[in-house]
Amino acid sequence: MSKKDWFEAWFDTSYYHSLYQNRNEEEAENFVQNLSDFLNLPTDSKVVDLACGKGRHSITLNKIGYDVLGVDLSENSISIAKEFENEKLKFEIHDMREMLGQNNVQAVFNLFTSFGYFDKLKDNEKVIASVKEMLAKNGWFVIDFMNSQKVINNLVYSESKIVDSIKYNISREYTGTHILKHIRFQDGSKNFDFTEKVQALKLSDFKQLLAKNRFEIIRTFGDFNLNDFDEESSDRLIIIARKK
Repeated sequence: MSKKDWFEAWFDTSYYHSLYQNRNEEEAENFVQNLSDFLNLPTDSKVVDLACGKGRHSITLNKIGYDVLGVDLSENSISIAKEFENEKLKFEIHDMREMLGQNNVQAVFNLFTSFGYFDKLKDNEKVIASVKEMLAKNGWFVIDFMNSQKVINNLVYSESKIVDSIKYNISREYTGTHILKHIRFQDGSKNFDFTEKVQALKLSDFKQLLAKNRFEIIRTFGDFNLNDFDEESSDRLIIIARKK
C-alpha cells in the first residue's frame, strides 16, 4: 500500500517504545501463566503470539514450555524480539490479516488490545479467518481486549506525559465506532502527530464475529487474574474461544 496504516507507522517508531516503556512486565508474566494454567496445554504445544510486539508475552510462553512463533507487522519490534530467539522461540514479520501457512497450532494468543485496528470491519474477519486456518481442531483462540464500555465511560480526554525529556500531549475521543488517542509532541525542531485508532468492540461484537467463523466462546474474564467479566466494572475483556 502506498500509505501506511496508523499502526504500521506508529508502532515502528522509537517514540512508541519510549512512551510505553514502563509496562508492568511482572503483571504480563503472571497473566500469561494464568492463561496457561486455564488452558492446560501439553508441554511443547505449538502456539502463536499474534501481534507480539517486542515479544514479552512470547518469551513467557516459551519459558512455560511451549513452542512459540511470535508475529508482528513492526520491523523494529521483530528486530528487537529476535534477540531472544531460541530453538523453540521464533519471530517473524507478518500482517495478521494474511494467512500464515500454519495449520497445526494448539493456541493463538492475541493480547494487550491487539485487535480492531482497522477502518473496515471486514479486516476483522480476515484476522479470524487467518487464526482459524492456523489452529488444529479444537484449538484455542485467546483475545485480550480493552473493556470498551468502561473506557468510554471513563475516557480521559486530555493529559500530558514527559518521557525521556519529551513532552507527549495526549487527547482521546470516542467517535461512535472507534476510540482515538491523539499523540502530539516535539523532538528538537520536528513536530510529530500520531493517532491510535481502535474499534470500540464489545462482547456482543466478538460473539457475532466468532460464531460466524465457527468459534465457540468457552469463558470470558475481566482482568489479568481471570476474574469474571462485568461490562461496567472490568478493566479488560478476555475471551477464551475454541475452534469447532
